[in-house]
Amino acid sequence: MAAAEPKPPARADAARLLARGCWSAFWDYETPKVIVVKNRRLGVVYRAVQLLILLYFVWYVFIVQKSYQDSETGPESSVITKVKGITFSEHKVWDVEEYVKPPEGGSVFSIITRIEVTPSQTLGTCPESMRVSNATCDSDKDCVAGQLDMLGNGLRTGRCVPYYQGSAKTCEVSGWCPVEDGASVSQFLGKMAPNFTILIKNSIHYPKFQFSKGNIEHRKDGYLKRCTFDEVSDLYCPIFKLGFIVEQAGENFTELAHTGGVIGVIINWDCDLDLSASKCNPKYSFRRLDPKHVPASSGYNFRFAKYYKINSSTTRTLIKAYGIRIDVIVHGQMVDPPEQTAEPELSTSEPSRQDSTLTDPRGLAQL
Repeated sequence: MAAAEPKPPARADAARLLARGCWSAFWDYETPKVIVVKNRRLGVVYRAVQLLILLYFVWYVFIVQKSYQDSETGPESSVITKVKGITFSEHKVWDVEEYVKPPEGGSVFSIITRIEVTPSQTLGTCPESMRVSNATCDSDKDCVAGQLDMLGNGLRTGRCVPYYQGSAKTCEVSGWCPVEDGASVSQFLGKMAPNFTILIKNSIHYPKFQFSKGNIEHRKDGYLKRCTFDEVSDLYCPIFKLGFIVEQAGENFTELAHTGGVIGVIINWDCDLDLSASKCNPKYSFRRLDPKHVPASSGYNFRFAKYYKINSSTTRTLIKAYGIRIDVIVHGQMVDPPEQTAEPELSTSEPSRQDSTLTDPRGLAQL
């Protein structure tokens, strides 16, 4: 009986069919079929959608957002401040050197408006403050010798002693005595504080466009010695009264002076080089930055001490200061048509005149 002939593999047939199909499809020609629908309602919807898309690009993208322009945000900025004025409390007259902290004149500074003074503190033993947790006691058994409370005023000695006033007792501590609550005296400095003047010198620079400008006007008639800021008539006289800043922030000055608070002075430089450099002007706004309606975190205060020696014994005066902290915040944006970025002389010629106008050293020396 003759042997059966082997059949060609099925995979080979499939490969030949696939190759033949690809070769045939390579020479095919395709074209889309267009159908015109004669329906007025559908045509109105279609054209309305096209019109909305066109208006979006023309009105919003090009006119409102000016997306065709090159832009730069966050200018390089320098802020120098200077406070002037005197005030008085129940015990003394205060000048700038005493109520402005720190004195360097940076973008963040504090003006002290109320203090609580604990005078003549020396190293020794005294009753702990009643505000400290577990400080009250009835006998020595309630006080653990050597215990240190991180929120307290010293190292406990293990004795229960009478408090500074009243019949209460607290644990005795070794530290700076008397503690703050036992002998502090409050003094209010805010009577004349609304009339303090604050010079805020600000210079900005947009490196991408080589554009610089400042917020002080150069005049040779002693203008800066007699002007104060006005948004309409004296925009380039950045000398503000403290009372004006607090009022613009919507705060009551007397309340703020007693509790302390943080006021932000925001300077916005939004400039468009489509316009003249003289149209690039600072815009000032003022608002309170600390959450005044949250009792746990509202207000502003800090402590510092002044040390001296009496009969070779180190003594200090502890001061808890309440004040108005001023934070000067600068931001802005510069926009410029793309065709002008390739011609630096168009964006630097007028700003250079502005630089010479706004940074006159003689005018600043008079402040």
